[in-house]
Amino acid sequence: MTDNGLVTLPSAHGAKETADRLVAEAEAHGLTVFARIDHAAGAKAAGMTLRPTELVILGNAKGGTPLMQSRQTIGIDLPLKALVWEDADGKTWLSYNAPAWLAQRHGVTGVAEVTDRLAAMLATLAKAAAGPE
Repeated sequence: MTDNGLVTLPSAHGAKETADRLVAEAEAHGLTVFARIDHAAGAKAAGMTLRPTELVILGNAKGGTPLMQSRQTIGIDLPLKALVWEDADGKTWLSYNAPAWLAQRHGVTGVAEVTDRLAAMLATLAKAAAGPE
């Protein structure tokens, strides 16, 4: 499902396992995992509650640099990010921004080959992380 550039797919696993699988897949594909941000842990530290919600920041310079060479402002949206989250019914989801949408947001043109390659990579990672064994 895609909504306003946000691609979201259901996971067959819990939030932590989905995030762990995403990180493992990213690393297996030679990507760098720059950070994992546990928003639920942050909320707990602030005395608040939040269902499991974890942001994974990942990528590599080879994928993102061509976009930034065209328009440096796209760097605000790079490296790529994926959000693993649990809804009110306990279902886990994995969401990420479509690379073509990011390029459109920043007025980057002539990079369809790059955004298509990034989209295919993200889809592969997301399906492996969210899918059954």
